[in-house]
Amino acid sequence: MTDLPARRLLLVHAHPDDESINNGATMARYAAEGALVTLVTCTLGEEGEVIPAGLAHLAADRDDTLGVHRSGELTAAMKELGVHDHRILGGTGRFRDSGMMGVPQNRRPGAFWNTPVEEAAPYLVEVIREVRPQVLITYDPQGGYGHPDHIQAHRVAMRAAELAADPAFRSDLGAPHRIAKIYWNRVPRSAAEEGFARLRAADVEFPGVAGIDDIPGVVDDADVTAEIDGTGHAGRKAAAMRAHATQIAVDGPFFALSNDLGQPLFTTEYYQLVRGAPGAPPGERERDLFAGTDTAPETGGPAVTTTQETER
Repeated sequence: MTDLPARRLLLVHAHPDDESINNGATMARYAAEGALVTLVTCTLGEEGEVIPAGLAHLAADRDDTLGVHRSGELTAAMKELGVHDHRILGGTGRFRDSGMMGVPQNRRPGAFWNTPVEEAAPYLVEVIREVRPQVLITYDPQGGYGHPDHIQAHRVAMRAAELAADPAFRSDLGAPHRIAKIYWNRVPRSAAEEGFARLRAADVEFPGVAGIDDIPGVVDDADVTAEIDGTGHAGRKAAAMRAHATQIAVDGPFFALSNDLGQPLFTTEYYQLVRGAPGAPPGERERDLFAGTDTAPETGGPAVTTTQETER
């Protein structure tokens, strides 16, 4: 890729819909501001449950065509967000959805969870060295809520970031590139509590209400280091989530997954910086993920030194 925009953001997600739920407002905002937003999705979500009864035949235990359908949903969601650079890790069909933790699908050949990290990571290294992002967003080590593909996406993303910066690793995949800042998806507990209070006071048609523990990545407020105000792109995020119709039902500022339990739709999205130099004074949250980075167009200049690391 030539003539790279000054700011370049890479997101690594496990399945179609994860990106819109977790980062839709962030993606729409930066895309609208002219940044290159690159999404890498690791599987097509073939093992997901299906909400609309009329599409139940797509499921893995019937026609097993859900992955193809969800790929189309993802394309539609990216159009809503204004994101033009989307890739499937290793190409379509390389890795399959592993299902929930402990099910037999975890161990099937080609399942993402059943793939060694060292085998999957080079596919992402190639993307990193091509688009040369200053910022990477992915999950925490628990994948937000323990899904094996989310955990694996975290492991692959973190390992690929290391390998991409190593001049001795696979020169055939491009010139080395060190990502300046790596963030994990987070939700501060106070924001989750406020969102559920709004949901309980609203007139929505979901059969039940989820709990805070059902939201991936909820942490104490002090652990959140960045918040991105995407309220100006709330409509785009909601539209992107609606595009994932097999997985998400949206009702105003709320949504439900296949469990029919309502939860808040966040238009301010939150992150924890785990590698890189903070772009805000101590005790303050960043309002721009690129804060403190060199956002000039890159031509293979010097690597950025990592100054903070919280993962071990």
